[in-house]
Amino acid sequence: MNTSPFSLFELNTLVKRSMEQCLPDEYWVQAELSDVRSNATGHCYLELIQKDPRSNNLIAKARANIWNNTYRLLKPYFEETTGQLFTSGIKVSVKVTVQFHELYGYSLTVHDIDPTYTLGDMARRRREILLQLAQEGVLTLNKELDMPQLPRRIAVVSSATAAGYGDFCHQLLHNARRFYFYTELFPALMQGSQVEESILASLDKINDRLSDFDVVVIIRGGGATSDLSGFDTYLLAAACAQFPLPIITGIGHERDETVLDSVAHVRVKTPTAAAEFLIDRMNEAADQLEALIDQLEYSVLSRLEQERKKLTAFQTRISSSVAMHLSSARYTLLAAEKDLERSSITLLSRQKHRLELLQQRIADASPEKLLSRGYSITFKEGKAVTDRSTLKSGDELITRLYKGEVTSIVTK
Repeated sequence: MNTSPFSLFELNTLVKRSMEQCLPDEYWVQAELSDVRSNATGHCYLELIQKDPRSNNLIAKARANIWNNTYRLLKPYFEETTGQLFTSGIKVSVKVTVQFHELYGYSLTVHDIDPTYTLGDMARRRREILLQLAQEGVLTLNKELDMPQLPRRIAVVSSATAAGYGDFCHQLLHNARRFYFYTELFPALMQGSQVEESILASLDKINDRLSDFDVVVIIRGGGATSDLSGFDTYLLAAACAQFPLPIITGIGHERDETVLDSVAHVRVKTPTAAAEFLIDRMNEAADQLEALIDQLEYSVLSRLEQERKKLTAFQTRISSSVAMHLSSARYTLLAAEKDLERSSITLLSRQKHRLELLQQRIADASPEKLLSRGYSITFKEGKAVTDRSTLKSGDELITRLYKGEVTSIVTK
């Protein structure tokens, strides 16, 4: 055993030589990426960390690097395969060699990466989020909403500069039947670390104006296909699952559904497909309306034909019925005429007899008739005297006889 002291450089050299001898191979290591950064030379520097699954405390950490010639191949391969940015916070399985430098100390050099491990971890995280939403009873709430038959008023959550947003609006505007769609953009960041926060802010604004819209469309096309992690968060998924308007997603990717896609009412692949879905919905309503119009026209024409046949039958029946009724009415009128003539003669004869009787009674009751029988009428001052108490001595009276008058003075 060497008892003489080592210089630090000598000790580090010994450590380096020992590690090269003990760990000469390449090793697959599973860890989480942290502090990922690259410089102008194209090299990537990062940390690989491991956390305690219970306490989430760090239990291991190592510096790592990916040299330029490897990084320019490894990064796009990983991102295109996983649909996930090569950035901090994701779990990876990387092939490394162990390095020890006298000045910089212990580090790992990354030579390869296994995207399937990251895909598995991402799928696991999605499953956990979806399971949590299901346990909370909100997973399918948005899917259970009724999709409007005429989804014409559309709240669009997208980046104003995204090519997908332009494609979406162009597709709606140039639909074959010239349906009118009203769209209003609620700008949001659709890639990067602020996707969740930005989309949630736009949904809050839409929620304040629910009566102005029929559906919400979240579209992304034009962004990097590797930057979809922002759509795999619990908060965004929970907000969309419980949103009171149907949500349509078209965030432009071919891989497995994001959590946002899983809770949305309708998921399509691209913004253009989202526009086509809305146009198809309007086409279905228009087709149904046209079918109803055709059915109504057929029913009306059929009913008119039935009524025409009925009128023709009634017309035939009316002709014979009228002739029969006219003949019966003519006979009735003739009979009534004879009855009326007989009745009139009888009535006139009866009334004539009554008039003769009345005439005789009137003649018998006339003053001349009474006077001719010996009666007389006494007048005082032109009025007939019927009560002797109305007379007084000296009154002049005129008594009318059948023939002539007698004037007398009351003396007693």
